[in-house]
Amino acid sequence: MKVLVTGGAGFIGSNFIRLLINNRPEWIIVNFDKLTYAGNLSSLADIADNDNYSFIKGDIAKLDEVRAVFENGFDFVINFAAETHVDRSIYEPGLFLQTNVIGTQNLLDLAREFNVKRFLQISTDEVYGSIETGRQADETFSLAPNSPYAASKASADLLCRSYFKTFAMPVIITRSCNNYGPYQFPEKVIPFFITRAINNSTLPLYGDGSNIRNWIHVNDNCEAILTVLEKGEPGEIYNVGGHSQLTNLELTRTILKLLDKSEELIKFVADRPGHDYRYALDVSKIKNELGWSPSIKFDIGIRKTIAWYEHNRSWWENIKSGEYLKFYDRHYRNRR
Repeated sequence: MKVLVTGGAGFIGSNFIRLLINNRPEWIIVNFDKLTYAGNLSSLADIADNDNYSFIKGDIAKLDEVRAVFENGFDFVINFAAETHVDRSIYEPGLFLQTNVIGTQNLLDLAREFNVKRFLQISTDEVYGSIETGRQADETFSLAPNSPYAASKASADLLCRSYFKTFAMPVIITRSCNNYGPYQFPEKVIPFFITRAINNSTLPLYGDGSNIRNWIHVNDNCEAILTVLEKGEPGEIYNVGGHSQLTNLELTRTILKLLDKSEELIKFVADRPGHDYRYALDVSKIKNELGWSPSIKFDIGIRKTIAWYEHNRSWWENIKSGEYLKFYDRHYRNRR
């Protein structure tokens, strides 16, 4: 089996590649990644010399670069490549449309031309928008994205649906809740707060911290993605969720408690525009039809994640620079 993983130098993509190397050792894996500020090949340093793994630098938004890699021939394509940071999408929406929409279209066109057997689109629960308390979004729930990021991912999902309906392309979509775990770029809230708390820096928390999120360890999500890749039905969507729902304030307090840091580090700041109040997924479909369910409890997963960032300071200290710091300086430092 020959597999193209786009965005494989990112957080979920790199963890998925490691899962394949360890659990499908006979598969040939090509990692195609633009290496933006959030792409980091050091996340795959431990498997870089594996005989069944190779890396090609390229941009899914550039059709000629996508065509060149597809000429290698693939059985499966798994598209992790995306701009994903909601805050950044508020200030740079065009970049998100280019990568997440045009890039996905390029992949779909080439996958169709080269007769790929299965195309898996990695999406997000944010396409459903904010969910009222007491409700959960299943796969038939209306799409109501509230940020440029979520809108770009919803658009890509609809493109995938159209290629299945119009061209009978074997496209499948997964929509997961918030991921956490090792190798996550420290612009996302959990590694952002862990690394800042380690350094005794303030933790800027939007609004009153009452927004609710569901959390899944990245290893659980990667297991779900592999299950869907091998067992899922073309044309279907599968929600992927974890065990826990927490307010952002509860999450922040948990991180500080586990690091033995004072809650005085919390700094409430002005809420971001269009901030969804609550995400909640109904994951009964993937459980009932494919037999998958998460195995990592949040209280265990968050402890292991904090320990990883404590023991891998060089990884995140080396990347907390450049574009990341420029963005932080512009959009976080002076908020009140």
